[in-house]
Amino acid sequence: QVQLVESGGGLVQPGGSLTLSCAASGIRFSFVIMRWYRQAPGKQRELVAQVTGGGVTYYTDSMKARFTISRDNAKNTVYLQMNSLKPEDTAVYYCYAQWGDGYWGQGTQVTVSS
Repeated sequence: QVQLVESGGGLVQPGGSLTLSCAASGIRFSFVIMRWYRQAPGKQRELVAQVTGGGVTYYTDSMKARFTISRDNAKNTVYLQMNSLKPEDTAVYYCYAQWGDGYWGQGTQVTVSS
């Protein structure tokens, strides 16, 4: 049974930082491309970043400067470090595993507000 469990979301002031985590089970994690997506209210879900099993990363251009994706294959966990957060970063952030048909986590809410 595949499970992806996100954590680390919350309320943060503009300019602040958060680190999201996604713990995976039921997959051969080190072989799997992992992605972070986000979905803001009233908007489509969008790709934030991805990391291959070997650590090669890709970012959506608008987030490249402030976000960092990483993974720890020994812990079956992928991370998203978010810096200089803006109100427009407010969204539900989802972890995704490109394994079989693909698996989604339940999402974690990030709210950037003063």
